[in-house]
Order: sequence, then structure tokens, then C-alpha cells
Amino acid sequence: MTAATGRWIRNFVDGRFVEPDENHSFEKTDPATGLVHSRVHEADAVLVDRAVTAARSALGTWSDTAVRERTALLRRAADLIEERFEEFVAAEIADTGKPVTQARELDVARAVANLRAFADVVAAAGQESFLTELPGGRRALNYAVRKPLGVVAVIVPWNLPLLLLTWKVAPALACGNAVVVKPSDQTPGTATLLAQVLADAGLPAGAYNVVHGFGGGSAGEHLTTHPGVDGVTFTGSSATGAHVMRTVAPRVRPVSFELGGKNAALVFEDADLEETLTGLTRSVFANTGQVCLCTERVYVQRSVFADVADGLVERARALRLGRPLARATTTGPLISQAHREKVRGYFELAEQAGAKVLTGGGIPQLGAELDGGSWIEPTLWTGLTNADRAVREEIFGPVAALIPFDTEDEAIALANDTDYGLASCVWTSDLRRGHRVAQAMNVGMAWVNTWFLRDLRSPFGGVGLSGIGREGGASSLHFYTEPTNVCVSL
Repeated sequence: MTAATGRWIRNFVDGRFVEPDENHSFEKTDPATGLVHSRVHEADAVLVDRAVTAARSALGTWSDTAVRERTALLRRAADLIEERFEEFVAAEIADTGKPVTQARELDVARAVANLRAFADVVAAAGQESFLTELPGGRRALNYAVRKPLGVVAVIVPWNLPLLLLTWKVAPALACGNAVVVKPSDQTPGTATLLAQVLADAGLPAGAYNVVHGFGGGSAGEHLTTHPGVDGVTFTGSSATGAHVMRTVAPRVRPVSFELGGKNAALVFEDADLEETLTGLTRSVFANTGQVCLCTERVYVQRSVFADVADGLVERARALRLGRPLARATTTGPLISQAHREKVRGYFELAEQAGAKVLTGGGIPQLGAELDGGSWIEPTLWTGLTNADRAVREEIFGPVAALIPFDTEDEAIALANDTDYGLASCVWTSDLRRGHRVAQAMNVGMAWVNTWFLRDLRSPFGGVGLSGIGREGGASSLHFYTEPTNVCVSL
């Protein structure tokens, strides 16, 4: 147990929490203070094997359960999260240090919405059928039966841990799969809480398992290399996604990857300035820039460049860094000291490349209680080009480079000059231009005059280094099931 709280975060296998082992454990710190708040039981290869075996055993019972019963269970789980809402909020804050307002209004609220939305999607799903006419008046009926993929490894990141966990687990369970979840070692809390909620909702033992640990040589690698895993869904960095792909390639398992982004916003001279600044403040600085969809490149038409730069600097300086539970706090810490060092490294690279720092660029002093945390200042640059590393590589912090352009074609070329392809934003009052430019973006998701506005039925994912496949709505059903076509001669 830790001296701070004496609290263990345990693995959950075959419907039970596993007794922790002091010799296989690691400390979890609060990013806001740097203080240890719990100890996490690290799963070894034997425990991961137990989890996969339990999931395999649960498949028969759970996949044979009627769709109406599976979806009803997800709705019960959503109700139970609402009953324990503040407990989930507290766990999310302890793991991430994010402001309480965001944890309540985005992270936990979206978890509830994910469970209910996918219950609705699966309950209403139909199947394809075709009547084939053959020579001589004969006919045949073809129809597809969708079956669960099987045992699914669900690997989720630390930036939106509960939101992204339920985004994957909800459709996987609704489709009749069993899952083994490997949350980030930085954010183990809410995945563990969800285990209790699903058990209380009536999920059969083994259908949902949680194994804690790291990647290589730990729970992550043990899980992705396990021969009993039928598919992997992963959200995280592009480098880790490439490693996971190599790991599963010998067994030719299906994968769904939502990876990194180096997302662009395009601001045209006819855009509504206040609406644009409000949107950019969210897309650059939300969750301290630790969202795969965040904007790190802002291309602004030259005639309004100064106005947008001045306005965004003013908005950035108005952000309030502080205690997560304080109502006035708008911006939390980075997830860890190691990640802060990575972001600071890009600050140095940008300045070496000749960047002008409009605001930020350092580490704030917030007082004794918080000075041990992983804090960094919201930062904006000018003077960089697409050739500079700080503009080409994903930083994953509260930072953006502002770059001018003159024509629409130039803006499109600049935005598409990247190895990533996750998301983009277009800010304009010309609706025809909005449609035209958004469709020209080489991305999985393009917003016009908004950001992070999601319909959970729409496809979510990216191209290039930003991933493979799509999830959301019917796209999730296609990944978490395998079709068998049945042809009947009539």
C-alpha cells in the first residue's frame, strides 16, 4: 500500500478483483501535484493469460444472450455510472489532473452517452440481403449474419481514458464479444471502476477483464501477442500503433487504430472573428492540448492574421491553471513529468528554428501545492514553416504555430502537407467554401465553423499516420463483428 492513501488499484479477471502482489506493482502519481495517490498491480503474462482464457470461456454465454438483453445491460451500466457519477469524476481527476468541470461535462458524461448510444445502434441494426435472379427463372436469397469477432483486446490511452474506454467497450459488448482491457499505466482508475459497474449490471464473469501494466515486456505486449486474442482496438501514438501492428501481423488479426494527429485549422478572412477565436481556444487548448483532435497548426489568411493572432493570445492568457477542483480552473497539467519534458523539447526546437513566442513557452509557478505537478504554459508561435519539426511532428500539448496564407489553394496545400490525417477545421462565412475546402482535406474528419462536435453514429478515425479503420455507429459494428454470408437457392 502507498503511504499516501493505502489504496490499491487491482486487476479484474473472470468477474473478480485479483489480490495484488507488492513485487509486481508500480506507483500512480497525481499529475497536478506529483504526489503518489495509489499503487497499481501490474499483470504478468500468467495473469494476462488467465484474463484471455476467462474471456474465451465467457464468449459462449454472452454471445448467445439476446441482443435486447445485451443492450439493456449497457443501459443499466449507464444508469449505475450516473449513480456513482462523482466517484468516476474523482477517479478521472486523480489520474489526469484535469479540471473538475471537464471531467464532469465531457469525460464521465460522454461515457454514459457512449453506453446508451451504442445500445441504441446495436438494437436497431439490421442485416443486408439480396435476391439474386438466375437464368431459367431460378432465384437465390443471400443474407449476411454478423457474429461477434471474439475476444477483443481493448488498449486505451491516458488523455480521455473513460471516454475512449466506453467508446470501444460499449459496441464490443453490445455485439456479443468478450474484452480484455489494458488501460494506460498513467490512468488505471476508471477502467477498474467500470469493472464493478458492469458486474453490478449483470455482465457474466469473464466478459470484461482489466489488466494493468505497461507496453513492451508487460501487460500490453502479453495481451497483443496472445494467440487467444481475435482482434485489437487501440488508441494512442502512431509509433505504438505501428509496433502493435507488427505484433499481430503473424496471426493476421484485425485491428482498429486511432493514432496521432497534427491537425490544421484554416481561418479565412471572411470568418466570424469571435466565433473563430472561441473555437480555436477550444481546439488548441482543450485538455491542455492532450486530445488527438487538437489543433497544432493554425493557417490564417494574411489580411486577418494580426487580428486572429492578437485575439488568440488574449484568450490563451485568460486561461486559468490551478487546482483541479477549483471552479475557476480551465486548464490542467500535462499527464506526467516525462511528457512535459517532451513538450519542452519542442519549445526549444521551435525557438532554435526562429519561432517568435507570442505567449507562454515556459513552466508556470502555481504555488507549493502544485509546483511538483506537470504544469506547462499555453503557448503560441509565429515565424515557423511547414519545414520545421515543431510544425511537422505531434507535440500533444497546449501549443500551436500560426502561419499566414494568401489563397485558398495555398491553404489546402499547407494543411495537407503532413504525414498525419486525423482532423481539420475550416473557419469561413462562405458555406460553399466551407464544403469545398473541408472535402479537400486529407483527413478522416473535417469540421466547418466548429470543433469536436460529434454524432456518435458517424465514422471516427484517420488516414496516414493517424490510423486504420473507423469506429462509431455502423462502422463499430463492422469491426466488432464478422459476417457470414448465407446463400439459399430458391
